Amino acid sequence: MTSRQPPLPVRTTRTHFPWHDFTMRFSSTPRGARLARRLAGERLDAWGVPYGSDAHDALLLTVGELSSNAVRHGHVSGRDFRLRLSAEGTAIRVEVTDTRGECLPTPADPASPDQEGGRGLLLVAALADRWGWYPCADGPGKTVWAVLEVSPCPKQQDSSQ
Repeated sequence: MTSRQPPLPVRTTRTHFPWHDFTMRFSSTPRGARLARRLAGERLDAWGVPYGSDAHDALLLTVGELSSNAVRHGHVSGRDFRLRLSAEGTAIRVEVTDTRGECLPTPADPASPDQEGGRGLLLVAALADRWGWYPCADGPGKTVWAVLEVSPCPKQQDSSQ
Protein backbone atom coordinates (compact mmCIF):
# COMPACT_ATOMS: atom_id res chain seq x y z
CA MET A 1 0.00 0.00 0.00
CA THR A 2 1.43 3.36 -0.99
CA SER A 3 0.53 6.68 0.52
CA ARG A 4 -0.16 9.48 -1.85
CA GLN A 5 1.16 12.87 -0.83
CA PRO A 6 -0.78 15.97 -1.79
CA PRO A 7 0.79 18.05 -4.58
CA LEU A 8 2.96 20.96 -3.58
CA PRO A 9 1.18 24.30 -3.72
CA VAL A 10 1.80 26.49 -6.74
CA ARG A 11 3.03 30.02 -5.92
CA THR A 12 0.58 32.66 -7.01
CA THR A 13 0.53 36.41 -6.59
CA ARG A 14 -1.77 37.56 -3.83
CA THR A 15 -3.86 40.62 -4.42
CA HIS A 16 -3.90 41.52 -0.74
CA PHE A 17 -0.67 41.65 1.23
CA PRO A 18 -0.42 41.10 4.93
CA TRP A 19 1.70 43.77 6.60
CA HIS A 20 5.35 43.41 5.54
CA ASP A 21 8.31 45.65 6.29
CA PHE A 22 11.97 45.54 5.25
CA THR A 23 14.58 48.15 6.18
CA MET A 24 18.33 48.08 5.60
CA ARG A 25 21.23 50.51 5.31
CA PHE A 26 23.60 50.39 2.34
CA SER A 27 26.90 52.05 1.58
CA SER A 28 26.43 55.19 -0.46
CA THR A 29 28.24 53.71 -3.48
CA PRO A 30 27.17 52.20 -6.81
CA ARG A 31 27.80 48.77 -5.29
CA GLY A 32 25.45 49.63 -2.40
CA ALA A 33 22.73 50.71 -4.85
CA ARG A 34 23.07 47.43 -6.80
CA LEU A 35 22.86 45.42 -3.57
CA ALA A 36 19.76 47.34 -2.48
CA ARG A 37 18.08 46.53 -5.79
CA ARG A 38 19.04 42.86 -5.61
CA LEU A 39 17.84 42.40 -2.01
CA ALA A 40 14.61 44.27 -2.80
CA GLY A 41 13.98 41.82 -5.65
CA GLU A 42 14.41 38.84 -3.34
CA ARG A 43 12.18 40.38 -0.67
CA LEU A 44 9.41 41.21 -3.15
CA ASP A 45 9.48 37.67 -4.51
CA ALA A 46 9.20 36.31 -0.96
CA TRP A 47 6.20 38.60 -0.38
CA GLY A 48 4.39 37.15 -3.39
CA VAL A 49 5.40 39.57 -6.17
CA PRO A 50 7.14 37.04 -8.46
CA TYR A 51 10.25 37.68 -10.51
CA GLY A 52 9.41 38.62 -14.10
CA SER A 53 5.98 40.06 -13.31
CA ASP A 54 5.19 43.60 -14.40
CA ALA A 55 4.77 44.66 -10.77
CA HIS A 56 8.15 43.20 -9.77
CA ASP A 57 9.89 44.91 -12.68
CA ALA A 58 8.28 48.28 -11.93
CA LEU A 59 9.14 48.06 -8.24
CA LEU A 60 12.75 47.09 -8.93
CA LEU A 61 13.14 49.91 -11.42
CA THR A 62 11.79 52.31 -8.80
CA VAL A 63 14.17 50.96 -6.13
CA GLY A 64 17.07 51.19 -8.58
CA GLU A 65 16.34 54.79 -9.57
CA LEU A 66 15.81 56.04 -6.03
CA SER A 67 18.90 54.19 -4.75
CA SER A 68 21.13 55.48 -7.52
CA ASN A 69 19.82 59.02 -6.92
CA ALA A 70 20.72 58.66 -3.22
CA VAL A 71 24.25 57.65 -4.23
CA ARG A 72 24.68 60.28 -6.96
CA HIS A 73 22.88 63.28 -5.47
CA GLY A 74 22.53 62.49 -1.76
CA HIS A 75 26.00 61.16 -1.00
CA VAL A 76 27.77 62.45 2.09
CA SER A 77 31.17 60.88 2.69
CA GLY A 78 31.02 58.23 5.39
CA ARG A 79 27.21 58.08 5.55
CA ASP A 80 24.94 55.35 4.24
CA PHE A 81 21.54 55.49 2.61
CA ARG A 82 18.54 53.53 3.87
CA LEU A 83 16.03 51.51 1.86
CA ARG A 84 12.65 50.68 3.31
CA LEU A 85 9.99 48.54 1.65
CA SER A 86 6.58 48.16 3.19
CA ALA A 87 3.48 46.40 1.95
CA GLU A 88 -0.05 46.61 3.18
CA GLY A 89 -3.27 45.89 1.37
CA THR A 90 -2.50 46.03 -2.34
CA ALA A 91 0.18 48.74 -2.17
CA ILE A 92 3.94 48.57 -1.83
CA ARG A 93 5.81 51.64 -0.63
CA VAL A 94 9.48 52.23 -1.47
CA GLU A 95 11.41 54.77 0.63
CA VAL A 96 15.05 55.76 0.18
CA THR A 97 16.62 58.07 2.76
CA ASP A 98 19.93 59.85 2.26
CA THR A 99 21.77 62.35 4.48
CA ARG A 100 21.96 65.32 2.13
CA GLY A 101 18.94 67.52 2.71
CA GLU A 102 19.92 70.52 0.59
CA CYS A 103 19.82 68.60 -2.73
CA LEU A 104 16.07 68.26 -3.31
CA PRO A 105 14.50 65.91 -5.87
CA THR A 106 13.15 67.59 -8.97
CA PRO A 107 12.11 65.80 -12.17
CA ALA A 108 14.05 66.80 -15.30
CA ASP A 109 12.47 68.87 -18.01
CA PRO A 110 11.31 66.35 -20.64
CA ALA A 111 11.78 69.00 -23.33
CA SER A 112 15.60 68.76 -23.18
CA PRO A 113 16.47 65.71 -25.34
CA ASP A 114 20.21 66.50 -25.40
CA GLN A 115 20.49 65.99 -21.63
CA GLU A 116 22.34 62.75 -20.84
CA GLY A 117 20.74 61.95 -17.49
CA GLY A 118 18.25 63.24 -15.00
CA ARG A 119 15.18 61.36 -16.16
CA GLY A 120 15.05 58.92 -13.25
CA LEU A 121 12.37 60.79 -11.32
CA LEU A 122 10.28 61.11 -14.49
CA LEU A 123 10.44 57.35 -14.74
CA VAL A 124 9.51 56.95 -11.07
CA ALA A 125 6.59 59.37 -11.55
CA ALA A 126 5.39 57.35 -14.56
CA LEU A 127 5.60 54.00 -12.75
CA ALA A 128 4.30 55.03 -9.32
CA ASP A 129 0.73 55.80 -8.38
CA ARG A 130 2.11 58.59 -6.20
CA TRP A 131 5.51 59.77 -5.05
CA GLY A 132 7.11 62.58 -3.09
CA TRP A 133 9.71 63.45 -0.51
CA TYR A 134 9.96 64.79 3.01
CA PRO A 135 12.84 66.09 5.16
CA CYS A 136 14.25 63.80 7.86
CA ALA A 137 13.02 64.67 11.32
CA ASP A 138 15.89 62.97 13.15
CA GLY A 139 18.84 64.59 11.40
CA PRO A 140 20.07 65.91 8.08
CA GLY A 141 18.70 64.45 4.89
CA LYS A 142 15.52 63.59 3.09
CA THR A 143 13.40 60.59 2.22
CA VAL A 144 12.11 60.09 -1.32
CA TRP A 145 9.15 57.71 -1.50
CA ALA A 146 6.96 56.07 -4.12
CA VAL A 147 3.82 53.94 -3.77
CA LEU A 148 2.82 51.38 -6.37
CA GLU A 149 -0.50 49.57 -6.34
CA VAL A 150 0.12 45.95 -7.29
CA SER A 151 -2.46 44.29 -9.50
CA PRO A 152 -2.78 40.50 -9.52
CA CYS A 153 -0.76 38.48 -12.01
CA PRO A 154 -2.32 35.56 -13.89
CA LYS A 155 -2.06 32.40 -11.80
CA GLN A 156 0.64 29.96 -12.79
CA GLN A 157 -0.59 26.70 -14.26
CA ASP A 158 0.57 23.38 -12.86
CA SER A 159 2.53 21.75 -15.70
CA SER A 160 1.79 18.20 -14.48
CA GLN A 161 -1.89 18.39 -15.42
